Amino acid sequence: MRKVVSGLFVSLDGVAQSPNEWQFDFDEEMGAALEETLETADTILLGRVTFTEWAGYWPTVTSGEDAGFARWINESPKYVFSSTLESVDAWANSTLVDGDPAAAIEKLKAGEGKNITVAGSPTLVRSLLERDLLDELVLLIHPVVAGEGRAKLFADDAALKKLELVSARPTSSGVIIATYRPVR
Repeated sequence: MRKVVSGLFVSLDGVAQSPNEWQFDFDEEMGAALEETLETADTILLGRVTFTEWAGYWPTVTSGEDAGFARWINESPKYVFSSTLESVDAWANSTLVDGDPAAAIEKLKAGEGKNITVAGSPTLVRSLLERDLLDELVLLIHPVVAGEGRAKLFADDAALKKLELVSARPTSSGVIIATYRPVR
């Protein structure tokens, strides 16, 4: 059975919003971790906000250092979880999921293919974790306090959820790549 895996950039104070504003370095080890995602996943889950931000950008990237990721994300099937969007036709290979997320994910997991990854979408990641639909959470923890009122990955009133550490390794820039699995 396929796994649902999420990889997120997060600051020491738990901020996952707008990492482009506080991520000060991107090293070779982080690149390798993201490359592993591209190699092991062939289906993408997106929340409304990430879809809306990315649908206008990634289809326009055809060259440069991001061209490989752009090709992968543009060609891969994308499932967008939203109760407010009416259409996701603006980005090729996108399907709107506006019904029961658990049923949609269970159907995807039972199908053929590689892993299913959540791209960005911290709100979706929280929801999947709360509903026990996320199999693995990879956090790239940056040695920075992002602060300034940015949204955190988990709200202060989030319910208790136990996770087990699968692996943790530091990178040359001081980022820790930590992989967790929910305790079930």
